[in-house]
Amino acid sequence: MTKGKDFLVGDQRKPPNDFFETTFGDLLDQRAEEYGDKEAIVYVSPFEKSYSYKDYRDMCNKVAKSLRMLGVRKGDHVAMWGTNIPQWIFTLGGAAKIGAVLVTVNTNYKASELEYLLQQSDSNTLVLIDEHKGNRYLDSVYQIAPELKDSEPGKLNSENLPKLKNVIFAGGESDPDKDEEHPGMFSWNEFLELGSEIPDNELSRYQSACDPHDVFNIQYTSGTTGFPKGVMLTHYNVINNAWYVGEAQNYTDAERLCTPVPFFHCFGLTMSITACLTHGATILPVPFFDPEWVLKTLDKGKSTACQGVPTMWRVVLDHPDFEEYDLKHLRTGIMAGSNCPMELMKQVTEHMAPEVTISFGQTETSPVLTKTRPSDPLERRVSTVGRPLPNIEVKVFDPETDEEVDPGETGEIRARGYPIMKGYYKMEDETNETITENGWVCTGDLGVMDEEGYLSVTGRLKDMIIRGGENIYPREIEEFLYTHPKVSDVQIIGAPSKKYGEELAAYIKLAEGEEATENEIKEFCTGQIARHKIPKYIKFIDDYPMTASGKIQKYKLRDKAIEDFNLHDQLEQRKEA
Repeated sequence: MTKGKDFLVGDQRKPPNDFFETTFGDLLDQRAEEYGDKEAIVYVSPFEKSYSYKDYRDMCNKVAKSLRMLGVRKGDHVAMWGTNIPQWIFTLGGAAKIGAVLVTVNTNYKASELEYLLQQSDSNTLVLIDEHKGNRYLDSVYQIAPELKDSEPGKLNSENLPKLKNVIFAGGESDPDKDEEHPGMFSWNEFLELGSEIPDNELSRYQSACDPHDVFNIQYTSGTTGFPKGVMLTHYNVINNAWYVGEAQNYTDAERLCTPVPFFHCFGLTMSITACLTHGATILPVPFFDPEWVLKTLDKGKSTACQGVPTMWRVVLDHPDFEEYDLKHLRTGIMAGSNCPMELMKQVTEHMAPEVTISFGQTETSPVLTKTRPSDPLERRVSTVGRPLPNIEVKVFDPETDEEVDPGETGEIRARGYPIMKGYYKMEDETNETITENGWVCTGDLGVMDEEGYLSVTGRLKDMIIRGGENIYPREIEEFLYTHPKVSDVQIIGAPSKKYGEELAAYIKLAEGEEATENEIKEFCTGQIARHKIPKYIKFIDDYPMTASGKIQKYKLRDKAIEDFNLHDQLEQRKEA
């Protein structure tokens, strides 16, 4: 198969060893021709909006043409900073159609984090909303590029961000129709008018120059150095991974997928937006996670499927009005992004989605490597992360010898195949550390695979903390806290939490003669780093547990945290879950 146009949905499936050799833009055009007025995107709460497949294609075409008028060319980078509003999807599709690369921005980022991302990614265009949960995006942009206030839209000349030329205001965090004018920025409607004179045949020329193996998305994920790395994903990576995820879930073109997970994650971009596109299904986005909005979408949207990190599923189940909503259409779902407690899986199976499954992977693998299937026995579905998707090799290696271990033995989980990233943007050394010479990506996760190929994740080689589905690396927060004038040394570890899996704990050594309080440290963090990176627990300490060679033993700090913060109940409850 050479192009997506040869692919049929419904009862006619792709051969199991075949792949899409198409781009996101071409696949969207095909779907628009196949499905026409069928609903592609439907919003139920907190606003109502609906787009057919033709509407979807037409809006992406408008965005593509307007980006071209702003000087965006193939290979240029367009950053998107916003919640799950329609403009997010249209910016993704529009950029893809002209060969531009969408750079996704975490909605929790603060000014310094946005500044790093825009500089490191070389983005020349930024599309953003007004704010998210009180985090004023507009203030952040004017802070890091003050010249914007006195610039003509499309002609930014920033000393700090020399590559950034275009800033586009795309609406409110849960109000896509909020079309305001801001100094130096195009409003969304102004932006859409820019390309109105470009004919369709000209856009077709730009689109035909795109290749399935071109990078079309960069997602930032923290690395061992603590500084985010730009994961380069191709059309081929994402589209094929989305297809196989949907197949493992038994998706059809009748699926109606409720999506409260953020689009800036691979969970949202691949497993939601693109999986619906590959299967001709309908996506029902929730602008950002709110349990009542999710329940209304499941009910009024007649959702057949839902996706979320474990914390989302738990909060929805615990909503006081849960029983008032009609979830009879809900058949299946995916839980991923963090450790999935067995008891929670059982509750979701019983009260929400009887065919709920678990997925495991990482951004560097587009993201899914292994999945449980609806046909798996319940015990397998709730206690493992399943078997590898088709056409992906997943094995467990001894990280010291690089030899594959026997079934039942613990080692590092590694993967090879079509979903592996092209690399980290402008980080060749880090790329070579992650991908071996023979193509295996080293996940950094520890796991055990049984005789039947079911994988269980047992821990992490490195010190990554997963809080409610967000990957947090201690080094980044430690480096930030080192800038506090009273801090001499700091170590960040993960402490057990029933609700989030892990919470951040900071063990701080103060400079000689200094005194500080917990609140003082937290206030120092507030507004400077993302909320989910601010330590919940803080302990001032004189000395750290050390090895004979002088290395700090973080595992002893993790044990110590249970005593220091009285987390015995949290630990036991998490084990029971």
